[in-house]
Amino acid sequence: MLRSISRRFNYRLFSTISDIERVRKIRNIGISAHIDSGKTTLTERILYYTGRIKEIHEVRGKDGVGAKMDSMELEREKGITIQSAATFTKWKDTTINIIDTPGHVDFTIEVERALRVLDGAILVVCGSSGVQSQTMTVDRQMKRYNIPRLIFINKLDRIGANPFSVLEKIKDKLKLNAALMQIPIGLESNLRGLVDLLEMKAVYFQGPKGDKVVYDDIPAELKSEAEAKYNDLIGALANVNETIEEYFLNESKPPIDIVKKAIRECVINRTFVPVYIGSAYKNTGVQPLLEAVTSYLPDPSEIKQEALELHNEENKIELESDSKKPLVALAFKLEDGKYGQLTYFRIYQGKLTKGTNTHNMRTGEKVRVPRLVRMHSNEMEDVNYLEAGELGAAFGLDCNSGDTFTDGAVKCVMSSMYVPDPVISLSCSPLTSKDLLPFQKAIARFKKEDPTFHAEFDASLNQTVISGMGELHLDIYLERMRREYNCKTKSGRPKVNFREIINKKTRFEYTHKKQSGGSGQYAKVIGYIEPLDDYSKNEFKQSGGSGQYAKVIGYIEPLDDYSKNEFVNQVTGGTIPTNYIPSCEKAYKEAIKKGFIINHPIVGMRVVLQDGAYHEVDSSDLAFRIAMTNGLAQAFAKAIPQLIEPIMTVEVTCPIEYQMPVTAGLGKRQAIISDTEIHDDYAVISAECSLNDMFGYSNDLRSQTQGKGEFSMEYFEHRPVLPSKQNDIVEEYKKLAEEEAKLLQ
Repeated sequence: MLRSISRRFNYRLFSTISDIERVRKIRNIGISAHIDSGKTTLTERILYYTGRIKEIHEVRGKDGVGAKMDSMELEREKGITIQSAATFTKWKDTTINIIDTPGHVDFTIEVERALRVLDGAILVVCGSSGVQSQTMTVDRQMKRYNIPRLIFINKLDRIGANPFSVLEKIKDKLKLNAALMQIPIGLESNLRGLVDLLEMKAVYFQGPKGDKVVYDDIPAELKSEAEAKYNDLIGALANVNETIEEYFLNESKPPIDIVKKAIRECVINRTFVPVYIGSAYKNTGVQPLLEAVTSYLPDPSEIKQEALELHNEENKIELESDSKKPLVALAFKLEDGKYGQLTYFRIYQGKLTKGTNTHNMRTGEKVRVPRLVRMHSNEMEDVNYLEAGELGAAFGLDCNSGDTFTDGAVKCVMSSMYVPDPVISLSCSPLTSKDLLPFQKAIARFKKEDPTFHAEFDASLNQTVISGMGELHLDIYLERMRREYNCKTKSGRPKVNFREIINKKTRFEYTHKKQSGGSGQYAKVIGYIEPLDDYSKNEFKQSGGSGQYAKVIGYIEPLDDYSKNEFVNQVTGGTIPTNYIPSCEKAYKEAIKKGFIINHPIVGMRVVLQDGAYHEVDSSDLAFRIAMTNGLAQAFAKAIPQLIEPIMTVEVTCPIEYQMPVTAGLGKRQAIISDTEIHDDYAVISAECSLNDMFGYSNDLRSQTQGKGEFSMEYFEHRPVLPSKQNDIVEEYKKLAEEEAKLLQ
C-alpha cells in the first residue's frame, strides 16, 4: 500500500528542474478554526480530491473508520482533533504540505507550533455560528506569526447559514480587509452550487462525491447580486492595491489576470483576505479552494525567514529556501512512536540527508540522522533527504521541541514559539505500585511532547501535580495513561493556578541567630519589596561590591503587570560577603515558587537587598537563606498581599428558548456577560468568568438546555480576587493543609 502511494506521489521528480522552480511548487499550509467548524472534514475532502486517499470517511463515521487525519483512537471516539496531524498531497503540479490542527482551546499549543513553521493557512469559519471565541484566538495566532491566509466559510448546508452575515462579522471582529470570492446558489438544504465572482460563472459539483466540477451560466436571479459582490471585491482590493485602485477610480473593469495578480500580492502582504464558501460535508466548494491555495498563498521563498546568530549578540540573518545553502532546520513537534521518538522538522535552508550528522544548536552535540520520513497522518514514507521548504520527520534524534539543527557551517537558532502558561492543576498518582513505572514513563513522555503540560512531584502530598490548559486537556492525558501505558491512576479535584502579588512597598530587616553549642548561625538582611511593572518573569540583578558577614537588609515591592519578579543586589561596602549573595538569591527563588498566602507562585515583585551583617565564624549559606526567607515573609505579610486568579472567556451556544436560564446560570457563577448574539433559533452568549467558578459547568449547562447547549472556554488574563472570596480560599487551603498533615502523622 505504502509503496504504491510512494510511486504515485513521487515528489522527487522535481530533481530534474531547478531548485527555484521546485520551491515555487510547494505550499505549506495549516487548517485551523473554532472547534466543530469542519476542519478535519475539509482536510478529508482535500485528500480525496487530490487523489491522496481513495475513500471519504467522516469524523465519528458510521463505518467505524473515521477521518484519515484523526488517527488516534480517542480522536475517533470523541469526534475531535487532539493532536495536529501532518500530510502531503498534490494538486495539479503543486505539492501541498498540510497540518490539520485541533479546534479546542485546551490543545492550543498544537496550533501554535504548526503556525510557527507554516507559510500560509486556511481559517475555517462556520457558516451558521460565524466568528466564535476560538476563531478569534486562531486569528490572533495567525497574526502573531504573520501568516497569510484564506478564509473558508463552511457548513452552508446548515440551518441558519448566511455567508454575508458571517463576512460582516469577519470584518468587524477580526478587523480583516476581506471580501467574498463566491456567492452561494441556494442555502441550507437548497445549497446547489456557487457563483465564481472572477470568472462570473456558476459552479456545480456533480456526482455522488462532488468529483465533477461543472461551469455554467449564472442563474438570472443571481446576476445583479453577483455584480454587486464583485464590485465589493474590487473595492476591497482598491483600498490596498494601487493598480486596482486606478481601475476603480476610473470606473473601469480590470482584466482578470491583473485582479488575480493583485489578490496574490495582497494576500502575501497580509493586506487582503479572500473568502471562499461551501460545505465540505456536502462536497461543495473544495476544488475552488484548492485552486486558491496554489494561486494565492505563498511558496516558501516568498516568506521572509530569519534566524539569530549565536555568539554574535543574536544578530538576525536572513535564510534562503535554497538546498545548496548551509542547513538550518527546526524541530517543532515530538511524538513517541513504536520506533522511538519521532521528530517533526521544517527545513528552512539547505538539505537534511539520511545518514549524515547534524548539530543541535541548543546542546552543541553532533547527532546522526538514521531515518527520514514524510508523514501521511499515522503512515510514513521513507525518504533519503528533505530539502529547503519541506516538512518531514526523523527517527532516532534525542532533542526537545523548538531545537534548531544545522550542518555546523552556520551557528544560529530559530526564534522560539509562544507557549502559554497552564491554568489548571490536579493531583495525580498511580493506583498501585505496579503502575508506578508506566506512570513515570507517561509523565516524562507527555512533558517532552507538550510544552503546556507540566508535572511536578509534591513531597508534602506524596503525589504528582499535573498542570495544563483545561479539564479536557488533563482528562485526555489521564485517559492516554490508561490506554497507552495500561496505567491506572487516581486524581484529586482540579486546582486553579492562583498567583500571589503585593500592593505596597514594604521594608524588611531580619536577623537570624542560633546558638546551641558548637558553631552557631548568624545572618542579617535589610532591604525592601515592591510591586513591579510586569509580574511573571523572574530575574536576578547583581550590582553589589565585595565584603564579608551575615546580615541582610532590603525590601520587596509589587509591579503593575503580572509577568516577572526581580532580585536586585544593592549591597555595598562588604556588609554581606559576595559569596553569600547567591544564598540570598536562592532563598528568593524558592520563595517566589511557593508564596506565603496559599503556597502559589509570587509574581510582580521586586526584591531589593540593600544591607546586612555577617559573622566571621557563625555566618553560612544556610544562615543567609533562612534570614532571607524569613525577611521576605515578614515584609510580604505587611505589603497588602493579594491573590490573582485566571479569568476565562466563555462562549455558550444554546437554543434561544434556553437563553434566560443559561444567562441566569452564568450570573450565579459571577460571570460578566459581554455580548449576546441571536442566530435564527440559537443564542450565542459571551462572558468572562473566573476559572475557579467554572468547575462542573458542563453538567449545569446540560440540565439547563436538555443537553442541547455547548460551551467553549479560553484563558484571558489573571485578575485580583475579591477580599471576601480570598478569605474563603485561604480558609479552604488551611483546612486541606490540616487534613493532609493528619494523614501524614
